[in-house]
This record gives sequence, structure tokens and C-alpha cells, in this order.
Amino acid sequence: MGALHEGHTGLVRRSVAENDITGCSIFVNPIQFNNPDDLLKYPRTLEKDLEMLEEAGCNLVFVPSVEEMYPEQVSKVYDFGELDKVLEGAHRPGHFNGVAVVVKKLFDIFQPHRAYFGEKDFQQLRIIQALVRMEQIPVEIIPCPTVRESDGLAMSSRNRRLSAEERNRAPEIYRTLLKAKKLAGKMPVADLKELCRKDLEEKGFIPDYFEIADTETLQPLNNWKEAPMAVACVAAFLGPVRLIDNMILFRNFAG
Repeated sequence: MGALHEGHTGLVRRSVAENDITGCSIFVNPIQFNNPDDLLKYPRTLEKDLEMLEEAGCNLVFVPSVEEMYPEQVSKVYDFGELDKVLEGAHRPGHFNGVAVVVKKLFDIFQPHRAYFGEKDFQQLRIIQALVRMEQIPVEIIPCPTVRESDGLAMSSRNRRLSAEERNRAPEIYRTLLKAKKLAGKMPVADLKELCRKDLEEKGFIPDYFEIADTETLQPLNNWKEAPMAVACVAAFLGPVRLIDNMILFRNFAG
């Protein structure tokens, strides 16, 4: 959606290395914002974005208008079962339907062989993988690791809205996730979630959620043996800015 950073250009460079032609879309998608203020405040830096994409080796950029993408009112509603009812989906009703609608349109326009998505938006990645299966779209989805600043903060277009003091505090989300990874399997799931939530609150965040879920279904875990792999997912406000992050808890506790 523009306001590009190194995480985005990393996706482009990987595509350039692995494919003959790389295209990128820049479109602030209004139907995935359930908060109108969020849509208005979303940073728009098209000129700088185009420079960054050119430097990364991108061959073409598609920058449509809202009217071009949505000449008629959107009526499509996808059924992702429980996948979009948890985490971000529980706090942002309609968000993932808006994501699915625009991604399907972009796939129809580009008809790519491969599409590259960052793992920072972990639930979005799972939704898009489900969309491709449901619609039988002939595209390979390539997940790419979260790109972080040197202090651990996950790169995000929203980071530029943080004040200097908030930016200094923001990496505490990453440190809380590291704590979760270290303690995973050593205490009950519910106790670890509560510990991490309190940890964030003590550091000045207002958590929307701190959840530990199955990496495939994203359903919350009650105990470590319910899934072979778990992911810790967090969304929290720091001042007016809502930040999200996640970390795979690599150890297999189901054995």
C-alpha cells in the first residue's frame, strides 16, 4: 500500500533474483480499513516509493485509482471459516475480506507465476494462501521472513507515525516476543500469554491481544501439545499507533 521500506524492497529484490520480470502494485485499499481515520492517516509517499522500486530493480509498477479498482460497489464476501475470525480478524471486522478482494483483483490483472508476501502480516499470509486454494489461482505464494530494524522493531509503514520517544520504546514488542520464545513449553500457554501481556503493559503499550496459536489454522492453543508448531502474535497500541508483530515458536512440543 505504499510508504515503502526495506521490508518491501527486500521482497522486490528477491523476486528480481528469482524471476524474469517483477511487477509491484501500490494501492491504498479503502475496503480493508475498518477505521476511517486509519485510512486518512495512512502515509502516502508515491514519488519516493517509485524511486525505491526502481533502485530495487522492479520492472513495472501499477498505481491504480480507487475508481479503476472498484468501478462498482464491492459485494464479494469470502468464507475463510475460522481463519479470519481470530487475531486481527476479531479486532478489525471485514479487514481480511477487503484484503482478499483486492489481492484477487491484482492477481487477475498481473497473472503472476509467483507472489511474495512478508511474514510480518502472518495472518494475512495465511488468508492469501487460503484464497489461492479456494479460487484455484495458478500462483505460487512465496513467504518471506520479517525484516527488522537493527534494534529488532519489525519494519512497518506505520513506524514513521511514532514520536521519537515512542520509536525508542517500540522494540520492546520484539523483546517480549523473544521472552515468549524462550519460555515456550516451560509454562502453561495461558500463563505465558498473561505474562507477556503484562510485560507489554508495564512497558507502556496497550495490547489488543497477545495470542499463541497454531501456525496453520491460527486457532488459539490451550496447551503446547495441540499443534506441532506455534506462533506468538501480538497487536498493541503505542500512543496512537497500532503495531503488530509475531514470532514462530520453533520447538515442536507435540511429540
